[in-house]
Amino acid sequence: MPPRPPSSRTSKAPPQAPSDGPAPRAAAAPAEQRSGVGVVGRERLLPRLVEARRLRCIVVTGPAGSGKSTLVAAWRQAIVPLGFDVAWFTATAQDGVPARFIDGLLASIARVDPALVQEAARLGSASLDAQEDADAFERLAISLIRGIAAHPRDLALVIDDLHHLQHPAIHEALQWLLDHAPPNLHLVLAARGSQALSLDRLRSQSQTLEFNGRDLRFTLAETGQFLKAQLGDIDARTVRTLHELSDGWVAGLRIFTADWKKKQLEAGRPAQGEPFARVPTRDAQAFTQFFEDEVLSRLSPDELDTLVRVAACRRCCASLCAALVDAPEATASMTALLARLHRDDMFVGPVEGQTQETWYRLHPLLRETLLARFAALDEATRRAVHERAFAWFREAGLFEDAVRHAVRSGQPDQAAALVDQCAHSLIVRGERRELIGLLRQLPPKQINQGVKLRLLTARMQLFERDLVACARTLDSVAPDVPPDDLANQFVLTALRAALAVQGDDLDGALAMLPQLLDTPQDADALTIGGRTNILSWLYTQQGDYEKARRVVLDAPPLMVDGAPLLATAAGSLQGRNLVGMSYAMEGKMTQAERIFRAVAAEAEQGGKSCADAYYLAIGLLSDVLYELNDARQARALLEGKLDMLDRIAIPDALLRVYRVLAAANWQAGSQAEAFAQLERLEAYAMQHKLDRVLAHSLGDQLHLRLLTGELMAAEALLARLDAVHARHASSTLHMPWEISEVTQRAHIRLASTMGDIDGAATQLASLIAQCEARGRQRTVAHLLMKSAAIDAQRGRDASAREKLIDALRRGHRLGLLRSLVDADPTARQMMSELTQAEALDPVLAFYVERLLAARTPRDAPAATPKAGERGTMPAELKAFSEREIEMLRLLAQAMPNKKIARALGLSPETVKWYLSRIYGKLRVAGRDEAVARVRDFGWDMEAPRDNFREG
Repeated sequence: MPPRPPSSRTSKAPPQAPSDGPAPRAAAAPAEQRSGVGVVGRERLLPRLVEARRLRCIVVTGPAGSGKSTLVAAWRQAIVPLGFDVAWFTATAQDGVPARFIDGLLASIARVDPALVQEAARLGSASLDAQEDADAFERLAISLIRGIAAHPRDLALVIDDLHHLQHPAIHEALQWLLDHAPPNLHLVLAARGSQALSLDRLRSQSQTLEFNGRDLRFTLAETGQFLKAQLGDIDARTVRTLHELSDGWVAGLRIFTADWKKKQLEAGRPAQGEPFARVPTRDAQAFTQFFEDEVLSRLSPDELDTLVRVAACRRCCASLCAALVDAPEATASMTALLARLHRDDMFVGPVEGQTQETWYRLHPLLRETLLARFAALDEATRRAVHERAFAWFREAGLFEDAVRHAVRSGQPDQAAALVDQCAHSLIVRGERRELIGLLRQLPPKQINQGVKLRLLTARMQLFERDLVACARTLDSVAPDVPPDDLANQFVLTALRAALAVQGDDLDGALAMLPQLLDTPQDADALTIGGRTNILSWLYTQQGDYEKARRVVLDAPPLMVDGAPLLATAAGSLQGRNLVGMSYAMEGKMTQAERIFRAVAAEAEQGGKSCADAYYLAIGLLSDVLYELNDARQARALLEGKLDMLDRIAIPDALLRVYRVLAAANWQAGSQAEAFAQLERLEAYAMQHKLDRVLAHSLGDQLHLRLLTGELMAAEALLARLDAVHARHASSTLHMPWEISEVTQRAHIRLASTMGDIDGAATQLASLIAQCEARGRQRTVAHLLMKSAAIDAQRGRDASAREKLIDALRRGHRLGLLRSLVDADPTARQMMSELTQAEALDPVLAFYVERLLAARTPRDAPAATPKAGERGTMPAELKAFSEREIEMLRLLAQAMPNKKIARALGLSPETVKWYLSRIYGKLRVAGRDEAVARVRDFGWDMEAPRDNFREG
């Protein structure tokens, strides 16, 4: 019996069928559903498919609309020119009958060459329906295999929508083909969900390639490529929003774009350039219809009712599902339901969970469709679902979900009590982001009713570095804390002191010293630990280094939830960091290094709960390593960590980090990167209004400008530094003294460079005495070396020798290297001449050898003005630095970040930081918008560089 003519049946055809043979059956699905997918080349997947063309079996599984057929069709087009024939059979629900399946399969193969199925067609398929012959399938398969084996070319047999073929006899026939296929037959199976075929033997022989739904998802870049092809230029933020909402689902993106175009046309507005984020997904009726047809229609009423309730939760497991439908005994059936939905690719997939059960989540867009149904339920039913969810999550210890459902079930008091109960545990475990999420779920009225939650809010604002909001919260809660509530008064004081530390306000913190020392008996461990560490920082800033160490080392161990308080800013690891910082500021680098290394190692083992201590240890250790002449390791230690340090480190640590990076890059000959790090430090200081940090940045920039011979730039920096100093000149408080020290050092450097040697010497003598009185031994050693160099210039050799020896002895005692080597360009020469002129004692002689062996920065060429006339800067560009203008020019040339970094001599991380500043100034979300804005302003980014330099 010959195969039935294909024209009598409807089935989905492969898109973009090539013209190498008769076309498969006509498509029933509308062509528009596949439109636009071809614009994404699938470069990740197609080359792997082409390379696997000679394997026995290729399997592509994924949910409806994931691009299975389109991918296989693209593969077909790629392999036909390579000498392959392709037969394509697209199954429908009607093909589940064995005889009908055989007819359709033979018809598809016959389009390649009728001779391939001649014998099989003669045997016919009528007996299969009647089940008259138990061996009929095997004889048909054998005849088909013989026909294909005799074919002179390789044949790829594509069976699309295999999930429609569920009859055991069909599975047996396909298994027979897989197990006994001739070398020139290659099967390609595309389906939703896993199929009842055994591939284990082929897998063991490396004869399979398998793609699943996760492989088929668009990446973020592919999503952007698709959206741009559909709608033209689209901003990066919108691309990311749609990518996350669609989860990379191809059909979802198609529906989004089609629905958006339709709405824009109906409104009489162009579709391009509008943000998708403004379109509520529940307004897209196309999604509802799609999921009704492809998912919900395949569920029983009870299963659908379960999924509607499950949609109220962001994730689910079997026991939770059973609780939501108020049937705890149904856990086993829920386990089977979730496993089946996942197996059949019905937009339900496994996710990582916090209990031993298997956890799942609904596809975001399927969940939106189900939430629309959930919203249609009566209020009592919805509340009951949230109440059950709250009880289940609370019992499981999953507090974030528990609080969310408590609020939605109308129990904000229960939610607030739960947040208060778990807050300290979450903080100690390093789950502060989770705690912030809990607080944000509580109604503002609920938070404002009590003191504890408001103090907790202030603590989290401090963690997020929102210092203005934190101060505002503390000011608002202070009048509501009764004087006799000593515990909460103590929390309020400790938080104000921590806020002062983050604001680099030593004097503000010192003003609270009496209250900090008066610890109430019922104070909690977190507040006591934080108080101890704040005291250590205060004493260190005052130069009382031994007291700073003792307050930490003598403190009794603190416990939270029965475990030692190691993590967070209040933990003992952070306290040990502050002990190390006291040694570093005193100049005792060897002791500091040991402490920082030990803390970093222990904190790394502790994971995210110890992140604060780890990053602070890393930042402070980098300063020590540079001082000990290991600039390369200092840079490597900080690589990729600046963003995190910016978020969690105290100003003291960041000050050291950026100064170290600048010095290390300068030593390595990367002048541009050195200046970039100091500019980044300057921006940080100005953002947070930290004048002490700003002074150090300006002083270091001035120093480097003098080394490159840029006197005018150095003088401009000194004027800014003097202005900072003037703001604090009349103050008798502690912190302005350090600004004064930095300013004096800048004046000394400029005077020395300009030839005012006597003036520099006089200022140096005064500054050395001030630093000596404050116990800053590291600074004293550095200044003595500088003073020795100036005395040598003045011809006062005896004084120069005396100061040089003094600096060397101090440096040796403290373990300093770079402080002496970097003190003056002539330092190395002076030490060399000293060793030649006299015999030093062996210990000092060995120390000098180490200093002379220290790496010297590459000679920096003096800056010379460029020839040519400097033009006028466009008004809009005046907000940008010269470096940012250079970066804009390279952006306009479509240069990626790595090439920009190479072109400007910067690290990729620094380029990323500059770009974030540029985007902020342009008020754009990303690269494409930035380039478009440049063009809108009419800036000529290809013009010579001098055209953008200000006079």
